[in-house]
Amino acid sequence: MQDESAARTTVRVRLRPIAFIAALLVLWSIGIRREPSHLLPGPWGVVGGIADLVRHGLLLKYVVASLFRVTWGFVLAVVLAIPLGLAVGWYRRAEMALNPILQILRPISPLAWIPIAILWFGVGDLAAIFLIFVGCFFPLMLTAINAVQSIPAVYVNAGRNFGLISAALVYRVLYPAVVPNLIVGLRITLGIAWLVVVAAEMIAVSSGLGFLIIDARNAGNRYDLVLAGMLIIGVIGLLLDMGMRSLEKVKSFRWGYSED
Repeated sequence: MQDESAARTTVRVRLRPIAFIAALLVLWSIGIRREPSHLLPGPWGVVGGIADLVRHGLLLKYVVASLFRVTWGFVLAVVLAIPLGLAVGWYRRAEMALNPILQILRPISPLAWIPIAILWFGVGDLAAIFLIFVGCFFPLMLTAINAVQSIPAVYVNAGRNFGLISAALVYRVLYPAVVPNLIVGLRITLGIAWLVVVAAEMIAVSSGLGFLIIDARNAGNRYDLVLAGMLIIGVIGLLLDMGMRSLEKVKSFRWGYSED
């Protein structure tokens, strides 16, 4: 009986999101039917727009273009920002020297860099990749700095008392201590990268999901394609977030997580 009750509870929990989405679709359909102008399409109209994109071979092309730019911009930011942030967080004097400039640059929206990106790289992939890099770099660097500075001093002192040299101290104390915080930072920053690429593609490139939305709006008010692009962006963003969250379940990364 207990197993059956647990199974039913699990089924109910899994069905709740589906039921909520179904309710939203019903409300969407009712709202569209009551709209006098009928400018926005209903759910089936959006499905038709997605089918139209697939039929013309544009869906895969635009998705791959957006993911290509996000991958390069995000990876470049990870490769540069995390090691630099760890070093700055570890050495107090470096943090004192660089913190003012970081606090000045951090609040600047990545979209404010669009004119400079176009000036330096022209209209194309490099401009979008640069904007994604800028949007990811400062949050990742600050996450790495805070991750190092939040390590309890007792762990560092214990490592030094055991005679660990700098390399061993980094591998056995610093690395396992900062990974949980870095995973959270990576997850948040990947979401920022996905937001930035859509905005950048509306201005700086001629392909991708952001370009799809603005082009569909300008080319005959194809709002079915506009909403289709928005839906695809949301679904891919959800999948990217799920992929990053799966890293938290890796056993070697779970140092610092509480066990149930």
